[in-house]
Amino acid sequence: MRPERQQQIWRSEAGSRLWLSGLIAAMQHAERPEIRRQPVDPEVLVELRAQLALTASCRTSPISTLRH
Repeated sequence: MRPERQQQIWRSEAGSRLWLSGLIAAMQHAERPEIRRQPVDPEVLVELRAQLALTASCRTSPISTLRH
């Protein structure tokens, strides 16, 4: 998926909820002791770093400083 299209999906409320649900599920999986004991594949770390860099570079609006 192109970054422009991916960015449009996350701007919608449903897209945000879907992304957040996926993040929570991944964190719950990663916190399990049997998972935490396993070494992380270096290729996964490379992909993670690339994804984090993409997310930061695609930000088009300033971060809100409002407290909700």
